[in-house]
Amino acid sequence: MFFGASNGVGILPSPNSGFRTLHPEIDSKACIKCMMCWVFCPEGCIDKSGDHLEVDMDYCKGCGICAAECTKKCIKMVKDGETE
Repeated sequence: MFFGASNGVGILPSPNSGFRTLHPEIDSKACIKCMMCWVFCPEGCIDKSGDHLEVDMDYCKGCGICAAECTKKCIKMVKDGETE
């Protein structure tokens, strides 16, 4: 019996499966880099390596936990296709 690609073995899941309706936008001027968003993000898609925090939208599911945990409330959830 063949157990290869036909049963999904060895195939990586697609990053964001397209069900997200909201996405986070970080106001980098207001952000104090407390890292609470990074700590609580269940997908681990907040990049802290640069001068300011960035969300990897390929992996963000739009759950809003980052915005809820932000101590300065500088993360807003915005409808996909819109920007603030």
